[in-house]
Amino acid sequence: MLQQFYLDSEAMSTCKKTRAEATSVVSSDRLSSLPPKIKGNVLSRLDVREAVGTSTLSSTWRDAWTDMPKISLRDRNFMRTRFVTLVDMVLALQKGTIEEFDISGKKSYHDELARWMLMLSRRSPRSVTIKLNSGPRYKISSCLFSIGDLKFLQLENCIISLPRAFQGINRLNIQAPKLEYLNVYGDFEDINLEAPNLKVAILYLGHQAKLYQSVPIGYDKENHVKKSLGSLSEIKTLGITGSFMKYLSKGCILTKLPVVFTRLEDIYLTICFWDQRQVLTAYSLFQNAPNLKKLAVWSYPSSTWDQCQARILEHTLQMQMDHLVTASVGCFRGLDNEVDFVAKLLSWAPALEEVKIEWKGETDCIMVLAKLLALPRVSARAKVIVSF
Repeated sequence: MLQQFYLDSEAMSTCKKTRAEATSVVSSDRLSSLPPKIKGNVLSRLDVREAVGTSTLSSTWRDAWTDMPKISLRDRNFMRTRFVTLVDMVLALQKGTIEEFDISGKKSYHDELARWMLMLSRRSPRSVTIKLNSGPRYKISSCLFSIGDLKFLQLENCIISLPRAFQGINRLNIQAPKLEYLNVYGDFEDINLEAPNLKVAILYLGHQAKLYQSVPIGYDKENHVKKSLGSLSEIKTLGITGSFMKYLSKGCILTKLPVVFTRLEDIYLTICFWDQRQVLTAYSLFQNAPNLKKLAVWSYPSSTWDQCQARILEHTLQMQMDHLVTASVGCFRGLDNEVDFVAKLLSWAPALEEVKIEWKGETDCIMVLAKLLALPRVSARAKVIVSF
């Protein structure tokens, strides 16, 4: 009986093993019969080296890795020459479109990167991440910016040279804790700036930029002043030109900023006095710059007129600009809003010495000059100087 039991157990074990092998074969056949794109999606979840290794499984898997839509390359555990060979092979033999490409490494690839970017640009990726942190900064070829489908770009330790035909990036996200000087010029839909050590910032937004729709003044969900300027605790000189003030004024502009610009001494603004939201945004900046010494403003016209002045003035009557010494208003046209702006500076700044006004109005300036000269001023030394 005992001998018969052992025989039966062995038979059962053999039977189970046979069934398992059969199931494995069936499962393998099912995977092998999948369409190439689905195989590529499956392999995208593996390390690239493992994905390439599946080519040895069977003839049906030999080229499956060449359809991977997402490619992530890391040089850890690789000799440099073998990693270069792997990247060259992946980019050269890829059949379909690469949706996402991500490469990072600690070794030097300065001689290879231009070749890789040219090969990559032919695959029309939507997302590109390059983090090569060895040695001097990498020069990114302009061919990368010729990719029409590119939606996301993240670069570390890189220098970029944009082609003339480049149409720009819709959203700009700058996270640079060591950056001290920044000059941004372009058309953007959204700007998020995190640079706590920034000393000088010149921000220009083109007049053709697609700006967000205006929201109520007290609405706190989307505060563009916070997003763009809220981290600039060390800023000394701030220039806001083009339509950037319009962008800042689209969100909630009455919410207190997370930082006070205690080091900010110079502000340069381009502002539309037809749009009272922009004027209020400027006042909000002044409130958060207690040590402001120099203010320069350029006025530009608009085809529309903001009628909500009375409501806005409720929020702008109480302010102190104790350290402001000089102010100027360029392209002054004699609008009531412009005169009111000058009046507020004269009433808020006890240390003010002069307000320079560059006249660009087309109407008779006599009455406007009379208004300006009659404005009360808190500083006994304050002078209003008008040039034509």
